[in-house]
Amino acid sequence: MSTKKSALAMLLAGAMTLSLAACGGGDTTESKAPVESTPAAESAAPSTDGAKVGQTVLKLSFNQTLENPEAKTVLELSDKLYDATEGRYSLEVYPSEQLGSQQESLELVQQGAIDMAIVANSIVEGVNPDFAIIGTPYIYDSIEHQKKLFQSGKLDDLFASTQDNGFTVLAAYSLGPRCLYTKELITTPEELAGKKIRVMQSDTMIQMLNNMGGVGTAMAQGDVYSAIQAGTLDGAENNIITYTDLLQYEVAPYYTLTNHLMIPDELIINNDVLGKMSAEDQEALKKLSTESVETMFTLAEELRDQYFTECETEHGVTVTEIDIKPFQDRCQGQIEEIANRTDMTKSVYEAILSLR
Repeated sequence: MSTKKSALAMLLAGAMTLSLAACGGGDTTESKAPVESTPAAESAAPSTDGAKVGQTVLKLSFNQTLENPEAKTVLELSDKLYDATEGRYSLEVYPSEQLGSQQESLELVQQGAIDMAIVANSIVEGVNPDFAIIGTPYIYDSIEHQKKLFQSGKLDDLFASTQDNGFTVLAAYSLGPRCLYTKELITTPEELAGKKIRVMQSDTMIQMLNNMGGVGTAMAQGDVYSAIQAGTLDGAENNIITYTDLLQYEVAPYYTLTNHLMIPDELIINNDVLGKMSAEDQEALKKLSTESVETMFTLAEELRDQYFTECETEHGVTVTEIDIKPFQDRCQGQIEEIANRTDMTKSVYEAILSLR
């Protein structure tokens, strides 16, 4: 057994211990189905929280809480998969990076140490650079435009292109537009000049922020709050859901609607795990994963509306609508460069344009 698989077994054992302890304490937000260190853990135990537990439980790693729209979506997907496969399969969600960061989770899925994960497009881009095309700034006209692409089937070839890397992409989700949030009000590229803004660890993201006028600074999400508080960063960029959940309005109360990015998160599965499923069960999982995109976008829209209201009325956030064209114009060269990198990126870009 590899070092990472051994480490995972210890993580799972710890997660199970915490879960059992939570059952006795009454505050139960973690999954409670028994788990083992094999890639597809068999379980015959009844669910203690109303979820349906299949004969084979697929472990899914997630970096945010169970209250996140993406987590709620895959929990619903689990019940639907149970029904569609007549109880043969369900999903077990491990939230809040219990099984590791997004990068670690992707690597563990590749190795077969865990079955599934939700990871940011920028992480998948590190494995296959062609994925940059669906995480390019200002590539989508609207949230509806992005959802239409994710439901269209036009990304199937891109999603299948990771199979040589040990995993398959089942679906793409999105929490909505990412915007700038800063300690001081920013409304133009000129005002952004020299400002250090946190971005995800991705050359595409760093270049995007630099093009917009600032200084793209890659940093782990867990360090952002303290870095802004200390003045190491002048701000960051993210969707309103993550901004609010992580309380970053406390240190960066100006949220500017640059709407520069709607970066996907991908639902991925280990190839061997998928291959061991019958053809009928594989088809059910793929179909339900595509259908889950609608659920995810609906839940995210509802939460965005709620959080915008809370930020302005309860948290003292100044939400500012601006003319985004100056930022768009500065990113146009990056869009064209990414779109023309390969035959795959050209094809996907044409699909994006066709759905506008």
